[in-house]
Parts: sequence; C-alpha cells; structure tokens
Amino acid sequence: MKKRKIPLRKSVVSGEMIPKKELLRITRSKEGEVAIDPTGKMPGRGAYIAMEPSEAQLAWDKRILDRVLEVKLTDEFYQELVDYVTHQKARRELFGNE
Repeated sequence: MKKRKIPLRKSVVSGEMIPKKELLRITRSKEGEVAIDPTGKMPGRGAYIAMEPSEAQLAWDKRILDRVLEVKLTDEFYQELVDYVTHQKARRELFGNE
C-alpha cells in the first residue's frame, strides 16, 4: 500500500517545517481583519505557528505576525492567541492527539 504524503508547513516563528495538523493558522482577510483559523480553511493570507504557548509568546514579544501579515495587531489579539494555544495544548495532552 502506498504511504500518504504528510503536508508540511513552515512555522513563521521557529522557521521549522512541521506537519500541518500540528500547526495553527492565523489569517488576514482582504479587508485586513486577522483571525485565528482552527480549520485551516478560511480565505485570505495565512501564517502558521506551532501549537506551543512558548512559540505564541515569542510571536507576541517579537511582533512576528505583525510583520508576516503586514498589519498592526493589538495586544488583545496576541493574548487571545496565547490563551487559545495554551488551551488547545492542554486538551491534546488530556485527550491525546485527535
């Protein structure tokens, strides 16, 4: 049986190629609205970060998503991102990889 190819994407924070399922996509729409995209299917420009609270915090500290998505993001958005990643990582550890 043929082995399936695992799609890889690059984390904008660490620069590592990681399986897409282990990453979180953040999108910027044509109107300039930025949103967390848990499905990975929202339209617009996307950037990926690993599901690690430390990586989300580093993105906040260095304002990496501001540069990559070419938009000024608020501290509230970064706080929401860190909270979301922390919550999702805790769920994965509790329930295992789904």
